[in-house]
Amino acid sequence: MNLLILNPNTSEAMTASIAQAARAVASAGTTITAVQPAFGPRSIEGHYDETIAAAGVAETVRLHGAGMDAVVIACFGDPGLDAAREALEVPVLGVAEAAFHAASFVATGFSVVTTMTRTCVTAEHLLQRYGLASRCRGVHGTDIPVLALEDGGAACVDLIEAAAREALARDRSGAIVLGCAGMAGLCATLSARLGVPVIDGVAAAVRFAEALAGLGLRTSKQGDYARPLPKQYVGWAAPLGW
Repeated sequence: MNLLILNPNTSEAMTASIAQAARAVASAGTTITAVQPAFGPRSIEGHYDETIAAAGVAETVRLHGAGMDAVVIACFGDPGLDAAREALEVPVLGVAEAAFHAASFVATGFSVVTTMTRTCVTAEHLLQRYGLASRCRGVHGTDIPVLALEDGGAACVDLIEAAAREALARDRSGAIVLGCAGMAGLCATLSARLGVPVIDGVAAAVRFAEALAGLGLRTSKQGDYARPLPKQYVGWAAPLGW
């Protein structure tokens, strides 16, 4: 099985760490190919960043999607998810959607611990979109810049742990969802420290993607996920036209 892991930001170090996390949970025989767009923000920490990154996702799935059995978009805002599903027939999963569903399977309520507080509203919007807002009891920011996670030092781990402990107590939740793909490498450590399920969206999306591909399921081309309509694009977007 061939899985494409797409990091929507342009940090090579983060792409490498996400790939490592994906390979750690992938089944034997699954090949992980990790890529990032040729343009866009170094990190995604707001609506403007996400809009530009979504265009990078659209271009990257066009360039690298052929021959893949499934695709994972490894950013917690799930940027460009619908566009990628239009462009491809194979399953395309966002890590936030995967993490929320995984958490709902193992706890009656969960909390999200993410990076910048300003991005909490993005997670809240996604929870509403995916129909899981009632299962999430709180979204908490740590104000750790996304690129600070590239080192993943003890200070970052301690700060995330403290936020998670506060969330578990305040929200009366039973699980923690890590709200950034860059936190993927911290999942095992935090789970051991906290004593509750800690869900990393990269790992969850990889395993769900394998399951969907193994079942032979593909993205429906009936309705809004039909192929994009042929038309001319102009300016810098000209190569992206269908």
